[in-house]
Amino acid sequence: MAEHGSYPGAPSGAHGRISTGVPGLDEVLCGGLTTDRLYLLEGTPGTGKTTLSLQFLLEGAARGEHGLYVTLSETEDELRAAAASHSWSLDGIEIYELVNELGLDPDSEQSILHPSEIELGETVKDVIARVDDLKPARVVFDSLSELRLLAQNPLRYRRQILALKQFFAKRACTVLMLDDRTSETGDVQLHSIAHGVISLEQAPREFGSERRRLRIIKMRGIKFRGGYHDFVLETGGIRVFPRLIAAEHHASFDPTGKSTGSDELDLLLGGGLVPGTNTLLLGPSGVGKTTTAVGCMLAALERGETATYFLFDEGLATVLTRSAMLGMDLAPHIEAGRLTIIQIDPAELAPGEFATHVRQAVEERRSTFVAIDSLNAYLHAMPGEEFLILQMHELLNYLNQQGVTTLLVLGQHGVIGDVRTDIDLSYLSDGILLFRFFEAKGEIRTAVSVVKSRVNPHERTIRELKFSTQGLRVGEALDDFEGVLTGLPSYRGKVAMLPDAAPPGGEA
Repeated sequence: MAEHGSYPGAPSGAHGRISTGVPGLDEVLCGGLTTDRLYLLEGTPGTGKTTLSLQFLLEGAARGEHGLYVTLSETEDELRAAAASHSWSLDGIEIYELVNELGLDPDSEQSILHPSEIELGETVKDVIARVDDLKPARVVFDSLSELRLLAQNPLRYRRQILALKQFFAKRACTVLMLDDRTSETGDVQLHSIAHGVISLEQAPREFGSERRRLRIIKMRGIKFRGGYHDFVLETGGIRVFPRLIAAEHHASFDPTGKSTGSDELDLLLGGGLVPGTNTLLLGPSGVGKTTTAVGCMLAALERGETATYFLFDEGLATVLTRSAMLGMDLAPHIEAGRLTIIQIDPAELAPGEFATHVRQAVEERRSTFVAIDSLNAYLHAMPGEEFLILQMHELLNYLNQQGVTTLLVLGQHGVIGDVRTDIDLSYLSDGILLFRFFEAKGEIRTAVSVVKSRVNPHERTIRELKFSTQGLRVGEALDDFEGVLTGLPSYRGKVAMLPDAAPPGGEA
């Protein structure tokens, strides 16, 4: 793949670049398509080929370019109905039905293209006339599957494609040819003929919406982002979420540690939370991970930072109500625009879409504090453990390089004794804050400790953690307990437990 100039709109040789009209796809193509070339857009029925091609033509129409949609598979009424479902108008785009009722006559089967390599047959004379009269800058040919059937043999089919390619090349058209992959053997020869190949895929899931992704198989003369990129097909068209590459995103920032809002927790962490690092909050359900994350985020908000909280598990109202009851009212910060809480349904989430949400939080809303609650739900949104690790690696590297303070909540199975996690992400984290339940005086209590920090010389003690109307409170080191981390501790001394409320004049 050859390098090109700066994008978007960077020239490629003697030809410029044009936008596809699909949000995110130009970024995958590093600036758009090279003009006056023929491209293959392939995918099984339902992947979004027609929608993408309509967006391609509408983008040209918005720029004052003439567009032509040549169809063998759908009628003009069907195309206009599809456009109307997205609230689009196809006014200004010429639609030509290459095969109508008369074209289905068996006597006309052989006349789609003349068996010459450079001449088109009688049936497409009207297409030639329309192209010459309209002089379109953008053309969509839908679809090659019908053309393949009418050609009846591979040799004639290839000649027809080459003839079409030469015909359009002489008229300075950028052409999308659609193929639904219905051939038995697959048309690899099409890949060699086309200047570029874009492949669309969809995969059903046992629960939730199907996943769609695209891949640039080939693109001559320009650099592009390889690999798979998630996309969604929704009202308003296709949106592509380019695969996140952390190495492309760097920013300067001050790596000075910031307070969590609790002096004792800052001591545990060795000086608070450091920008450009991520901290994993690890523990069983109900132990206080979310509340701790909210408390740390509130301290950042009160310093004037902007924060984004990605909420997978709990309802928004539940988090806001519980936080307010513990003296951590988030509503004023939401109203002031400093805090954005995004509730996400993992059954409908594409991993690339989530990465795009994170980028928007950092780059558009200027968030310097990001919390993801929880990674368990994010895990279920992923196709497999291997992909989760790769996605999280890129995402956390990106956040770190942007100078963001990141908190990751990960729930563990079990309450006491054998407590396990779905997947080990500890080595990806810069710091780990470990939570455990323990029993004292017939009461279930919470212990917190820092078991890892890459940036600070942290405390290695285990302290009690308690939540009250005063918010988050951290007690003294549990020196007289043994086995707290196992969930089955024994008491060997007289260390005082935290009282239910702070005494007059401050916290205990």
